[in-house]
Amino acid sequence: MPRRTPDLTVPDLSGRRALVTGASDGLGLGIASRLAAAGAEVLLPVRNRLKGEAAVAAIRQTVPTAEVQLHDLDLSSLDSVAALGRTLREDGRPIHLLINNAGVMTPPDRQSTADGFELQFGTNYLGHFALVAQLFPLLSAGRARVTSQLSVAANRGSINWTDLNWDRSYDGMKAYSQSKIAFGLFALELDRRSQAGDWGITSNLSHPGVAPTNLLAARPEVGRARETLGRKLIGALSARGILLGTVESAGLPALHAATSPEARGARLYGPSGPGHLGGPPAEQKLYSPLRNPEEAHRVWQVSEELTKLSLPV
Repeated sequence: MPRRTPDLTVPDLSGRRALVTGASDGLGLGIASRLAAAGAEVLLPVRNRLKGEAAVAAIRQTVPTAEVQLHDLDLSSLDSVAALGRTLREDGRPIHLLINNAGVMTPPDRQSTADGFELQFGTNYLGHFALVAQLFPLLSAGRARVTSQLSVAANRGSINWTDLNWDRSYDGMKAYSQSKIAFGLFALELDRRSQAGDWGITSNLSHPGVAPTNLLAARPEVGRARETLGRKLIGALSARGILLGTVESAGLPALHAATSPEARGARLYGPSGPGHLGGPPAEQKLYSPLRNPEEAHRVWQVSEELTKLSLPV
């Protein structure tokens, strides 16, 4: 019997400009396709041009009238983020939706970004912090909704304040959790500061549950030659409809958070099934590591120091 995948209605986005990171394949590509189908002009900043071109072709195959722009972006390089920011600011057109979806997960060995940060902290979090800073004038002009994609890993662990870059000892899973906790704290602080300063930006959170996405697939660029055993198990359970979501359903919380008239700032949206692993999107209780405003303020300050960027720009 065919498995029924939950769905949602994306409102008409004609005249809206949306940017999605990590949309060259998988979950991000599905999100970008749905935004394009709803009438949005979609910006796809990608690290791999060939994959990006294939993604644009895939979107246009299903949405022939899609407005899609391809741009270069490597979130592990602050220079690359700055270059994209300059390009889009020179264009001068407001951005109405930003979905911070890209990420890397658990490289077997510690790796560094171009700027010397631990790869997950630098890519998953600091790269997106810098992106929001670089695009701030366009986001503010568009009274944008910014949705940042977390993970169930943000529900455990903490920020390793004594060794943010994991120079002294490296634990891939703990470093991944830290990157997502920091990302979540920043997103909540962004909404608080926007409301206090009338920046016009609404910031919220989503998480995809657990699904067979590309995060744990073979990723030679992060030192993983083959998919993990966990990825194989997730794929098997998902295919049988046991608890977990699919790649298609995993993108729905971010779509809901970014586009639904009912979605609000400083809220977390994720799957509503058992354990929040799969199922239709719904609002959820904030993860406990994200509930301390003082911790969020500290993350914000450290991020400005590390990236040498401040908001508002």
